[in-house]
Amino acid sequence: MKKRRIFEQGHARKLLVVVDETPEVEVALYYAAGRALHAGGRVSLLYVIEPENQFWDSVRQAQLDEQTNKARALFRLFRRKLNNAGYDKVGTDEVIREGKLVDAILQQIEEDEDVAVLVLGASTETAGPGPLVSSLGTGATAGKFPIPITIVPGDLTLEQIQALA
Repeated sequence: MKKRRIFEQGHARKLLVVVDETPEVEVALYYAAGRALHAGGRVSLLYVIEPENQFWDSVRQAQLDEQTNKARALFRLFRRKLNNAGYDKVGTDEVIREGKLVDAILQQIEEDEDVAVLVLGASTETAGPGPLVSSLGTGATAGKFPIPITIVPGDLTLEQIQALA
């Protein structure tokens, strides 16, 4: 693992949030923005396009184009939500990667030496905290993960998140 450079001149601490369409993304986003605001850091938004078995290049390219447009729309939506919640001064980075979710997260952490914390929102569903939280936050990977993972309870209100961040 590369050395984190967040405390060197010209570098800023980044909190990584994996963006998708699940409701728990918002609590992770607000918490990360609050922490970034207090610590003088940034929020790095990561959207992962997971591969599908496509045999024709034209179909695969159409799928990539569609997912890329979806990612950009989600980035715009979440930036508006941050602005409306009073986090308009927090800088964001937007990254789109293709690959398996956990591999893409690890690749982003490896390539961006300013990423200091992965922030995940936990689902409030009775089935569990969500597949990403289960695999990264509590599974065998948790003890070997290259940076700290913060798991934000999915049922917190914006006011509670602002108080905690």
